[in-house]
Amino acid sequence: MTAVVRSGVDGFLARYEALRDLLPGDPRQRSAAAEAFRRAGLPGAAAGRREEAWKYTALRPLADASFGRTASQAPADSRALANLPQIEVPRIVFIDGMFSPGLSIVPSTLPFARFADRAEFGSIARSDSEPLVALNTMLADDGAILEVPAGTDAGLLVLVSAATDRAAFHPRHTIRLATGARLTLLDLACGDGTYLHNPVFEVNVAKDAVLSHVRLQNESTSAFHLSTLYAEIDERGTYDSFVLNLGSRIARTEAHARLIGGKGVTHLNGAQLLSGMQHADFTTVVRHQAPSCASRQTVKNVLAGRSHGVFQGRIEVARHAQKTDGYQMNQALLLSPEAEIDIKPELEIFADDVKCSHGATVGELDADQLFYLRSRGISDAEARSILVRAFLAEALDAVSNETVREILEQAVEGWWEKQAA
Repeated sequence: MTAVVRSGVDGFLARYEALRDLLPGDPRQRSAAAEAFRRAGLPGAAAGRREEAWKYTALRPLADASFGRTASQAPADSRALANLPQIEVPRIVFIDGMFSPGLSIVPSTLPFARFADRAEFGSIARSDSEPLVALNTMLADDGAILEVPAGTDAGLLVLVSAATDRAAFHPRHTIRLATGARLTLLDLACGDGTYLHNPVFEVNVAKDAVLSHVRLQNESTSAFHLSTLYAEIDERGTYDSFVLNLGSRIARTEAHARLIGGKGVTHLNGAQLLSGMQHADFTTVVRHQAPSCASRQTVKNVLAGRSHGVFQGRIEVARHAQKTDGYQMNQALLLSPEAEIDIKPELEIFADDVKCSHGATVGELDADQLFYLRSRGISDAEARSILVRAFLAEALDAVSNETVREILEQAVEGWWEKQAA
């Protein structure tokens, strides 16, 4: 049986009231999150309300959408995996936000638990100040809890989130790496129809641990993908992240990384390929709170049609975080005169022995390079494809795992083929 739910603040709050006694976890945390969401609302959805962090991205279309949700468990339907990369590695699959044991191959090398069973909200996500995190905390009913034991190399794991039309779901994922642990996580999001995918991730990287987290967001182009991630990196730990945004009507990828131990490292890299009326927002906040830490952010945008890309990158350096090395760069390639990019880099530095920089470039395909390729007998479409792929090569090269990088390259190729069709 399917219940139709209006979105917008009132619709989400009504759903919470209907489910509050059935949802797992501490009801006090959910109640506080519901009150925070009631006060904040959906960013950009209410006339006259302005929020600096959301100045370029308004969720009015989400407030106007409606969703339904099947009350039963998600079906073990193999069609959900039909368009996913065929690689023989462990995978954890969620359909409409619910764990699907029939489609999953649970890894034997690391403990896995469901949020539905343990309902751990964690301690670093901020539902009091982030409205989408408040919405997630209010309504989350499942997600993955991954814990890699000390000294263990867990290899490659695939986390899949597949969605169906008119679903609205709020997964709560937790990833913890103990001292010296290693994990490569390929996070795939896809679906059909109009739906809302609002995940929250909490990541803890302990001393000398390394997490490589690659996310491929290839949702339906009528869907909403609003992701918020919090990461804490301890002494000599590394959180290496790459996001490829291809799908969604409106997408926001927000990451908060906090370097709390000396010589920690974080990379928050990404690429956004947009067309039509798509809107994608890549927002990061990196807090250097320990000495001798390094952060890198390189984001590439390829924008066609009337698409709109956003990059907001903020680096904060605490007074005692001496010898910080922070860098951010955003580059945009506009394939249409109607495409738009907004860029807002920020540096807030209280230490005096630091090396921090940011930069941005915006341009179009080089006419001389196009002419050169055409003069060698290459078609216009293929020449443009070659130049776009060359522009993206540096970003994709940042992904060290060859299997994962090949999957991203295939996704980029598929996106370009759709534009050329």
